[in-house]
This record gives sequence, structure tokens and C-alpha cells, in this order.
Amino acid sequence: MSDNEADSASHSEPRLKPEDQAKIDEFCSKGVNSVERRPFKPFRMMLLLIGVTIAFSLLSQAIARWSGIY
Repeated sequence: MSDNEADSASHSEPRLKPEDQAKIDEFCSKGVNSVERRPFKPFRMMLLLIGVTIAFSLLSQAIARWSGIY
């Protein structure tokens, strides 16, 4: 048998046993992988991050004025 025939024969065989593939399919269909989620929206996260940063900045300024540091 030539190298090409051996390569094509090894590619036609499944890489996993059927019971192993069944375990993988079962794992992928439950838990974290089975939950449908809304699409990720990075713009919303950026707005939230900016809002939280502004809120903490204002809070720190208020605490500094209240304590007489600023």
C-alpha cells in the first residue's frame, strides 16, 4: 500500500468510538452549552462601564467634600 492509500484509509475511519462520540454529544447538549442566550452587545457594556465609572467618581468627590479634604 502506498502512502496516499494509507492516508486516505485513515481519514475515512471515525476518530472516536461511537460510545465516546455519544458522551461528547450528550455533554454538548446540556449545561452551559444548551442555554440559548441573547447576542452580546459590547456597546451596552461600554455604556454601563462609563456610567459606573462616573458614579464612583461623583461618589468619591462627594466623600472628599464631606470630609473636608477637597
